[in-house]
Amino acid sequence: QVQTAESGGGLVQAGGSLRLSCAASGRTFTTYTMGWFRQAPGKEREFVAAISWSGSGTAAYASSVKGRFSISRDDAKNTVALQMNSLKPEDTAVYYCAARPSWGDYTRVSEYDYWGQGTQVTVSS
Repeated sequence: QVQTAESGGGLVQAGGSLRLSCAASGRTFTTYTMGWFRQAPGKEREFVAAISWSGSGTAAYASSVKGRFSISRDDAKNTVALQMNSLKPEDTAVYYCAARPSWGDYTRVSEYDYWGQGTQVTVSS
C-alpha cells in the first residue's frame, strides 16, 4: 500500500505561482497512478491532474488547469509535484494527493485508494 503527504500550500495573489509536493511512502508499482484533486468549500472534490509511474510518466489534466499546471515525478525521492502557475481565485481549495494501483479512470475520486490530508491553497484577487 501507499501513503501520501502533501505540502507547499499557501497564500498567493492572482497570477502568482505555487509548487505542491506529494511524498509517497510504501512500495509503489509501475502501474500506479498518482493524482491531484482539490475541494473548495461547498463543492465536490474534483480532479486536477494525474501521472503514471510507467516510463516517463503519462500525464493528464483537467481542462480548467491545462496550460497553467504541470504534474511531474521524482522517482528517486518517491515524490510527485504540482507546479501551479497563473493562479486564479477560483483555484482556491484544499489540494489532495491520491494514489490508485493502475492507470484507469483517473478522474474519478472513487477510483483512488490512498489519500493525503490535503494542503490549503488560497489565491487572492
